[in-house]
Amino acid sequence: MGLELYLDMLSQPCRAVYIFAKKNGIPFELHTVEIFKGQHLCKEFSQVNSLQKLPTLKDGDFILTESVAILIYLSSKYQTEEHWYPPELQFRIRIHEYLGWHADYIRGTFGVPLWTQVVAPLIGVKVPEEKVARNRTAMDRTLQKLEDKFLGCKAFLISQKVTLADLMAFEELMQPMALGYKLFEERPRLAAWHKRVETFLGAELCQEAHGLLLNIMEQVANKTFPVPPPEFYPNILLRISKIP
Repeated sequence: MGLELYLDMLSQPCRAVYIFAKKNGIPFELHTVEIFKGQHLCKEFSQVNSLQKLPTLKDGDFILTESVAILIYLSSKYQTEEHWYPPELQFRIRIHEYLGWHADYIRGTFGVPLWTQVVAPLIGVKVPEEKVARNRTAMDRTLQKLEDKFLGCKAFLISQKVTLADLMAFEELMQPMALGYKLFEERPRLAAWHKRVETFLGAELCQEAHGLLLNIMEQVANKTFPVPPPEFYPNILLRISKIP
């Protein structure tokens, strides 16, 4: 059995893994696991990954979770172009510096709109407006740090070439943008960076990876977005309760 990837294309880290594998011509078998249907909690998937998390990589008997670990594994095993994860120590450390910050600030902030605008209403929950406003303020503050600390005057976040850091950031920011947030209206440097990453990845691959996400509001309006099963409600309510 070859490489298998368990992904949900509504998940930012899953899309990053998918795009990386596709962009680098890495062959894999795709298993779609729909988080909002609670499929990651089913017995069959638990036998693959007892942590019940996505993305998940299965390479023979080797199971790997966490998107960053998966990306590094793929870049190492398949010897992808060095710009993704440069061999020079200081470049690699800069990537890890960004990814650590990303986990604390980008990941927990820019994923919130999906929960407040899509998931919560599906189960009849209204997130307080003050939480939504605080999240918007947090996004603005985080974008400023992304621009000043990591992008600066470079073409990309770490160097003059695309790295794993750019891919992770690009995918995370796509989610609120698909929901109507205009993140770069007064940030031309970040807008130019985002366009450079998109151009590098290619319009066809971006459309392939983002198709489900870009149609999400239409699905909600047409009532075709999957309604989570009742047994998944406690997980959703817990996630919503953690929004600052």
